[in-house]
Amino acid sequence: MKDYIKNIPDAERRFITEPVGFETRDGKEDENIIEGYAAVFNKDSEDFGGWHERIAPGAFSDVLNDDAVVLFNHDMNLVLGRNKVNATFTQDSVGLKYRTVLPDTSLARDLRTLIKDKIIHQSSFAFTVASQEWKHTENQPSVRTITKIKRLYDGSPVTTPAYKDATVGARSFEAAKPKEAEPLLTADMMELKLIINKNV
Repeated sequence: MKDYIKNIPDAERRFITEPVGFETRDGKEDENIIEGYAAVFNKDSEDFGGWHERIAPGAFSDVLNDDAVVLFNHDMNLVLGRNKVNATFTQDSVGLKYRTVLPDTSLARDLRTLIKDKIIHQSSFAFTVASQEWKHTENQPSVRTITKIKRLYDGSPVTTPAYKDATVGARSFEAAKPKEAEPLLTADMMELKLIINKNV
């Protein structure tokens, strides 16, 4: 199945290595409720080919009520929850957190086992950007800081995080790049530019 996010202009997806697990109350795990961070503030991403990315605190303030879903592996056919129904998205000092009361489905029962056995332990989220800032420093990777999220589409546990999706960010990099930042375009970034040009 084609990833639905590729049909949404300017949409991006990122993964996070913070563990997804069961909600804990009074020292006991509730295996009917999964929770995890879909994004963490002020943490630099991996190198996207000459630049890094971080998310500023408060970036999700305007999207906590969006009609976002909790999926398994980004698949719209594998739905676990919907915001304000059996799932919630909250923002704290750490980042964006999602919490889902698992439905009584075979998918949810399978996922419960996979999380319990620590086979599934990472998350991903999909979004579009409302505002961002770029910092370009000579002989250093540029830094993209996302200051406000425009739309939140999903926050989801995943088997294997998707390959770093830097295509939209690369377009943003090109638009914001000062002339002196040209040497920062590495071979990886040039390959991204070729991919973008082919798809435009």
